[in-house]
Amino acid sequence: MSRLKHLTNTLNNARWLSPLLLLALLEVGSRTGLIPERTLAAPSRVLATLYGMMVSGELADNLWVSFLRIAAGLTIGVTTGVVLALVAGLSRRGEVTVDPLMQIKRTIPTLALTPLFIVWFGIGETPKIALIAFASIFPVYLNLYSGIRGTDLRLLESARSLGLSRAEQVWHVILPGALPSLLVGLRYSLSISVLVLVVAEQINASAGLGYLINNARDFMRTDIILVCLMIYAALGLAADGLVRAIERRALLWRPEIVAA
Repeated sequence: MSRLKHLTNTLNNARWLSPLLLLALLEVGSRTGLIPERTLAAPSRVLATLYGMMVSGELADNLWVSFLRIAAGLTIGVTTGVVLALVAGLSRRGEVTVDPLMQIKRTIPTLALTPLFIVWFGIGETPKIALIAFASIFPVYLNLYSGIRGTDLRLLESARSLGLSRAEQVWHVILPGALPSLLVGLRYSLSISVLVLVVAEQINASAGLGYLINNARDFMRTDIILVCLMIYAALGLAADGLVRAIERRALLWRPEIVAA
C-alpha cells in the first residue's frame, strides 16, 4: 500500500516536469534571442510585468471591471435559464412553448450575434453583458430541465401517497433531485462566461482585461497579453472551484459527496 502511495505521489509530481521544462525552454529561447520579444515574452518578463501591474493597481482596477461584467451577465443569464427550465420542466404546456425556442437558441453561435448586439445596444456596456447573459442561459436551462424530467417516479409516487401537494412535491422532491444537474449547468455557464468575456471586451472597451489586451496588441506588448490570458485562466479556475465548494455543501446528503 505504501509503495502504491509512493508511486502515485511520484507520478503526480512528474506531471509538473513538462510545464516547467517548457517554461525553461521559453526563457532560454527569449534570453538567447531565438524567440523575439514581440513574438513571445520571456516567462521572467511576464512575471515582472504582472508584479508591476499589481503594485500600480492597474490590474486590480481593470480586473474589477471585468468581474462586474461577468457578474451582471451571469445573474441575468442564470436567472433566465432557471426560470425557463422550471416552466418547461414542470409543465407540459411550458415545455411545448419554451423548449423549441431554446433548441433554436442552442444552434445559434453566441459570438455570431456580436454585430447584431452592437446594432441593437451600441458599443457601451450593454452588448458585453448581453453576450455573456445569452451564452450562459442554455447550459443552466438544459441541465436543470434534464434534472427535473429525470426525477425518479417512485419518489413522486411516495410523495403522493404521503399526501404532499403538487407544490410540496416540487419543493421537497423534484428540486432537490434536480440540484446536482443545476450545479453542473452552473459550472458550464461560468466557464462559458469567461470565454465570451474575452470576445465581449474587444468591443470598444475603455477598461477591463480586454482593454489591456487591445492596448498591448497595438504596442506589441506580448508580456501584458500573456498576463491578461493568465488572469482569464485564473478566473475560469476560480469559478469552477466556487461551484465545487457550493456543491460540497449543498449535496452533503449524497454519499459520494460525503465520501469525497
